[in-house]
Amino acid sequence: MSYRRVTRFVTTPNGTRIAYHTHSGNLPEDRAEQEMASRPAVLLTNGIGTSENFWRYIVANLEQDHRVVHWNYRGHGHSDEARDGDYSVQAHMEDLERVTEAMMALGNGRPPHHIAFSMGVRVVLELYRRRPDLVAALTLIAGPPSAPGAWRQGLGMQLWLRTMKRAMHAAGPLLPWVTPMVRAFLASPLAYPAGRFTGALRPRAPRADLDEFFAALRQMSPEAYWKTLEGLMVGSSWDVMARVQVPTQIIAAAHDQLVPLSDMERMREVLPHARFLLVEDAGHAGLVEAGSEIADAVRIFLVEQGVEPAAMAP
Repeated sequence: MSYRRVTRFVTTPNGTRIAYHTHSGNLPEDRAEQEMASRPAVLLTNGIGTSENFWRYIVANLEQDHRVVHWNYRGHGHSDEARDGDYSVQAHMEDLERVTEAMMALGNGRPPHHIAFSMGVRVVLELYRRRPDLVAALTLIAGPPSAPGAWRQGLGMQLWLRTMKRAMHAAGPLLPWVTPMVRAFLASPLAYPAGRFTGALRPRAPRADLDEFFAALRQMSPEAYWKTLEGLMVGSSWDVMARVQVPTQIIAAAHDQLVPLSDMERMREVLPHARFLLVEDAGHAGLVEAGSEIADAVRIFLVEQGVEPAAMAP
């Protein structure tokens, strides 16, 4: 899906360029930034490998009266691959810090409402750890503060996590051989039916949106994807979750097979003042499976928390 947007870049100390896109809606390009400067700001943070079209419902809902910005991780979308090979959560968080500061400087100077999906939840929580002044409010969608299930204290879970980390590290050298097969599968007509057969995709998952996602994955650097996934297995942000003081909304999908519902419910327990929404007929692709429902929930949350005027309610 194409958007009307302005793309800019921030640059890391080693020269890696990180892209961020300001959605301009129906505004004329020559007046877009000036018109949007005073609007409530929203910053969208992806899941690993997620294509921009996952945000299309939220963008469509908010872009006419908000300043909506979406950014790309290093090695994703329009951003460069990491020049130093660093795809850790810490590196992504520092990139988000730069993007947040840049968008605030172009706007009214106020911090944005951060909306994070999947892996993005971890990245945004780490930003809150380091710079709570850059976070006005949080919407955390289908993503836990650590590797799924890592909050459990049992010996079995800890052994499983250590085994997974070692297996992923050992599998890294196989990427040049595995990548062509994975790309061929994603390009085939089997990818979508396979997702439906395994239950990863719900019946209402839009075929066109998932085809666009598969196409983006085919073009992505396998090293960037794999190293980002490895980085996600290291560390935890549960301690940050317990200290969050800004208005927070947690959105879970009842049929998510990548992020257990127990993880999302645990987040609710750790942060009892957070607004919690369970989307019944949705899996991990809930942003497109239940996009309108989630977009309306975000807008209502912002109004009810006093982040924006009541006149902006749907």
